[in-house]
Amino acid sequence: MIATAGLLLSCSGFARAHEIVPERGLRFGLTPVFLTSDLELLGRLQAYLQRTMGVPVSLITRRTYQEITALLVSRQLDAAWICGYPFVAHRRDLQLVAVPLWRGKPLYQSYLIVDRDRPAEGLMDLRGDIHAFSDPDSNSGFLVTRAALAEHGLRPDTFFGRTFYTYGHRNVIRAVASGLAASGSVDGYVYDVVAELEPSLTVSTRILHASEPLGFPPIAAPRVPVDAGRLTALTDALLRMGEDPEGRAALRMLRLDGFAAEDVSLFDGIAAKAALVAASG
Repeated sequence: MIATAGLLLSCSGFARAHEIVPERGLRFGLTPVFLTSDLELLGRLQAYLQRTMGVPVSLITRRTYQEITALLVSRQLDAAWICGYPFVAHRRDLQLVAVPLWRGKPLYQSYLIVDRDRPAEGLMDLRGDIHAFSDPDSNSGFLVTRAALAEHGLRPDTFFGRTFYTYGHRNVIRAVASGLAASGSVDGYVYDVVAELEPSLTVSTRILHASEPLGFPPIAAPRVPVDAGRLTALTDALLRMGEDPEGRAALRMLRLDGFAAEDVSLFDGIAAKAALVAASG
């Protein structure tokens, strides 16, 4: 089991070095939500998929959700671990492959975080803040807060004094902990794992508000598979990951319980927030 807090950053160096893939290899995209330059974790994930699928596997990352989603929708990737927000935004072009299980459920929450000693009680107390978002295509790191403001007829650009994107949930925590931002919107899974692995980073912050449970960031594939056989093999490998020693080791590093087949209705709550934001202009 890893003991570093680097778990939840980008792993672009590793992935870009492995992007030349044999014709029959699987191209699997990763957003900055989960993985990092932790080579042991990446190696275990890659080795597990290659061994169980019987084909070469390339792990592809980019700095933003938008870049990975664009590669997925254009069928330059066989599948990718994306966020629920781009999944519902591109539902006509994508299919659901599997959903991670965290604490036994395919769900997570968005957190609003502030300084530990700040006497705020809710979102409305953050008016005028410098607020850190993770990514404009992130559900937990943007959409949930944007939708909560829309319910009050408000927008981030007029409610907050200033906003900025950190392009990484751990970077949101760092921004609030350092005082660079007065508040932030962050993935609850990431926050809780960072609190476990690097408590010195979260100790000066607190959770002001947790959203309702929402569909955990899923594994998705193009609606028309790049290769139907490879996609079937990937699906089976993910769903059986907890039965394999190497698979279990990777899951422990990710603090996940496994992957499950779920119905797309799991993401209806995110779709409703996206629709609310779209209607608010």
